[in-house]
Amino acid sequence: MSPGKVLQPVLKMKVDELFLCWLSQPATQLTLKDCLRRIKNEEKTDVGNGDSGNGKNERLANPNSSSRQCVLGDARLPLMSFSPPQLSTTLPLATPASPRNVSNVRATRRSSGTRVVQTKKEETLPPSLSQNIPTFYFPRGCPKEKVNIDAVIAKIERTFSEFPNERATLEDMGKVAKACECPLYWKGPLFYCAGGERTGYVSVHKFVAMWRKILQTCYDDAAKFVHLLMNPGCNYLVQEDFIPFLQDVVNSHPGLSFLKEASEFHSRYITTVIQRIFYTVNRSWSGKITCNELRKSNFLQNVALLEEEADINQLTEYFSYEHFYVIYCKFWELDTDHDLYIDRKDLARHNDHAISTRMIERIFSGAVTRGRKAQKDGKISYADFVWFLISEEDKKTPTSIEYWFRCMDLDGDGALSMYELEYFYEEQCQKLDNMAIEPLPFEDCLCQMLDLVKPQCEGNEILYHL
Repeated sequence: MSPGKVLQPVLKMKVDELFLCWLSQPATQLTLKDCLRRIKNEEKTDVGNGDSGNGKNERLANPNSSSRQCVLGDARLPLMSFSPPQLSTTLPLATPASPRNVSNVRATRRSSGTRVVQTKKEETLPPSLSQNIPTFYFPRGCPKEKVNIDAVIAKIERTFSEFPNERATLEDMGKVAKACECPLYWKGPLFYCAGGERTGYVSVHKFVAMWRKILQTCYDDAAKFVHLLMNPGCNYLVQEDFIPFLQDVVNSHPGLSFLKEASEFHSRYITTVIQRIFYTVNRSWSGKITCNELRKSNFLQNVALLEEEADINQLTEYFSYEHFYVIYCKFWELDTDHDLYIDRKDLARHNDHAISTRMIERIFSGAVTRGRKAQKDGKISYADFVWFLISEEDKKTPTSIEYWFRCMDLDGDGALSMYELEYFYEEQCQKLDNMAIEPLPFEDCLCQMLDLVKPQCEGNEILYHL
C-alpha cells in the first residue's frame, strides 16, 4: 500500500457476513418458519417488542435465553432476537449527556410499542395442475365409459353353447368373432391367442378368460389386435407375428380360393402382404409395429373390408393378388437362378438399366435393407425387392420419399448436401453423353431443385423439406 493512503473498511462485506451468520442459526430458521406459518394462517405477527429499551438490551445481552423462548413457547417473540457474536455483553452504555445516548433514546421512542404487521389476505389458490390437466396419453387406447363387459361375455358364452362340448374350432371362430364385436377375419388371431393351435380347439373357459383380460386392458381395436398377435412380453408386432393371421386369410377368403391347390405360392403371397404392411404402417423403420403406428394407419379398416369384399383384388393397398403377381413376376425375371435372392448385376437389369450403378451400390449397402445375411453375401432378398419396387413405382408416398432419401444420404447425417446430389447426378450426365444428349449443367439443375424445395437450411435439403 502506498504511504499516506488511508485504509477504508468495506462495510457491506461485514454486514453480509453478520447477516449470513444470523440467518444460519437454527433458532433463526425455526423462528422464520413459525412466522411464515402464522402469516399463512392470517395471524398477527409481532415484529418488535417495545415494552422498554431495557428489554431489548437484555435480549442482546443474553441471546440464548430469548431465542429458546421464541422457539419453544412464545410465538410472539421478536423476529430478530439474535445478537451477533461480535457484540460483547460487557460494553458500557453511553452516558446520558453524550450525543450517542440521545440518538439511542430517540430510536427507542420510535420503536416503542408493538408494531403489528397486518398480512394481506391471501386469495384462494387454484387446485394443483395435476387436477386440472386430464390424462392425455393412452398407449392402449382411450377407455370407454360405458362398456358392459359382463354382457359381452354372456353373449360369447351363448355362442359357445352352440358348439359340441362348448369347444370352438378354427372354422367356428367366425361366429365367436362376431360375438366379440370384431371383424370376421379376426377369427384366426382370436383362435391362436386362446391356445387353439396346440389343441385344435378352444374351450369356452379359456376364451372367456383371455377375452375378459383384453377388454379390461385394451380399449381400442389397435391395442386389441396387437395383443392378439404379439408374442408374450412384447408390446409390438414383428413380421413373423402376421403369418398365422394371413395364412387363415389365404385359406378362407373366397377371393383366394384358387390358391388352395398352389400351396407353394402361399408363402410368396404372405411375404408380399407382410412387406406391404410394414412398408405403409411401420413409419419408424424399426421393424416393429406399435399400437400407435397401427392406430394411425388404415390397415385395420382394410382387414374389416376383407369380409365385405369378395374380390380381393379390390383391396389394392395390402391384399391384392394382382399386385402380388406383378411384383413376383418382376422379381422372377431378375432372379435367374430362382433362389429368391438377387445380386447387383440382377438388379441392374431392372427396367432396362434405369437404376444407376451408384444408386444400386447404396441399395446393397444396407441403407434401406434389413437382412444382414443377404447384405453379407452381396444379395438382397425378395422381401427387400418388394420395398424397392414399390418405392420405384410410386415416388410420392412418405415411405418412398424416405427410401430414396436414405439412399442418397451418403454420410447418414439426415441431410442431402450439394456434394451428395452432384455425386449421383454425375453418372446420369455420363449416360446422357453416351446417348449424344447434352446434359443440363448441375448448377442449373440445382437451382431448379432449390426453387422447388426451398430448404430452410441453405445448402442442405432434409427429409422434412421433401
